[in-house]
Amino acid sequence: MKLVIRWAITAVALVAAVWLIPGIRIESQNAWIAVGLMAVILGFVNAIIRPVLMFFSCGCIVLTMGLFMIVVNGLALWSASWISVNVFNVGFYVDGLWPAILGSIVVSIVSFLLSLLLPDNQ
Repeated sequence: MKLVIRWAITAVALVAAVWLIPGIRIESQNAWIAVGLMAVILGFVNAIIRPVLMFFSCGCIVLTMGLFMIVVNGLALWSASWISVNVFNVGFYVDGLWPAILGSIVVSIVSFLLSLLLPDNQ
């Protein structure tokens, strides 16, 4: 149940990013399916690709006292969008690095705020 709740939180956060950031858009007949699949893909990217990005950029992360993590999160969102469009043919587009960085900030903030609403025992 916890996994489904986290997936739903990520999906809502992605909808907020699409709504707020001009360079992130959905071009699909079934927008909710595109958001749901993008949430799953973003979960896999955060589990597999993001740690690799963190490993290779650990020097930059230390030099910037963690601020480079914003760029790493943006790259993770951008690569999840690329995977969703090119591999799964889902119409969730991120048009560049800056929209990806801004979108990752929105996704992080919305996910954090929605996670605060969950009880601690889940």
